[in-house]
Amino acid sequence: MKQLTVREFFQKFPDDETCLQHIFDCRYGQGHECPKCGRETKWYRIKAERAYSCQYCGHHLHPTVGTPFESSRTSLQSWFYAIYLFTTTRHGVSAKEIQRQLGVTYKTAWRMGHEIREHMADVDNLDLDKLDGHVEIDETILGGKVEGQGRGRHENKTVVLGMLERNGDVVTKVVPDTKKATLIPEIRENVDEWAKVSTDSHASYRGLKKEGYNHESVDHTSYEWVRGDVHTNSIEAYWSNLKRSLASTHIHISKKHTPKYLEEFEYRFNSRENPEGMFSELISTYPEKKSQ
Repeated sequence: MKQLTVREFFQKFPDDETCLQHIFDCRYGQGHECPKCGRETKWYRIKAERAYSCQYCGHHLHPTVGTPFESSRTSLQSWFYAIYLFTTTRHGVSAKEIQRQLGVTYKTAWRMGHEIREHMADVDNLDLDKLDGHVEIDETILGGKVEGQGRGRHENKTVVLGMLERNGDVVTKVVPDTKKATLIPEIRENVDEWAKVSTDSHASYRGLKKEGYNHESVDHTSYEWVRGDVHTNSIEAYWSNLKRSLASTHIHISKKHTPKYLEEFEYRFNSRENPEGMFSELISTYPEKKSQ
């Protein structure tokens, strides 16, 4: 699959009608069983709204319900193009860039960005299983220098736990601190108990063997970075790329919305083997949130 050029994008999605038809075809399609009369039916486009009508009972289907576009007055073509922008960059898209490209207000651009990030997370989580194989685990701080003394003191900063399966997916979680009671449950939830785990020598990871994990660590305080196949180089490289991208694109992100930015970069990383397929996947996959 080849990444669409801008010209090809507008040829494929020249107007809102084409975008709406694409959403309908992906979620339902002709012959979809009517939820009211129970028949496999032909659906007719209702021009007055974003809806299709059952040929038998007249029941309406609204393809955008449960999608990022629901209740939005912004054109569907603009939404699709914003998603296109998100999937053709390595470093993310700022609200100001969406505002400039689409000619919408900053408030609208900001909302669109966050809706798209949430959609990326929903799509990514559809096929995301527990990490297994060899998993590297590390924590980092977003938001500047560490305040206070000791590794547990991170007031007003965002602490993020990262778990990366070598040659596989990454999972990141915002956590309140780096205490054992905080980190171990997150690891249990996201890493298979049969996985081999590599960490640094942080004390909170010492209980992983008791949890059944094949756990080994490297001691960075003694300048030990690699011992055989035990290291955290991959997750640290991920942190480095994440921080560079956030600093260059957004300058600052709030603690409240940090999880959304993390999920965006997770999706992009987890799709690295098929980056050209991200746009098609995002405009064709809509995890159910609401019933009609």
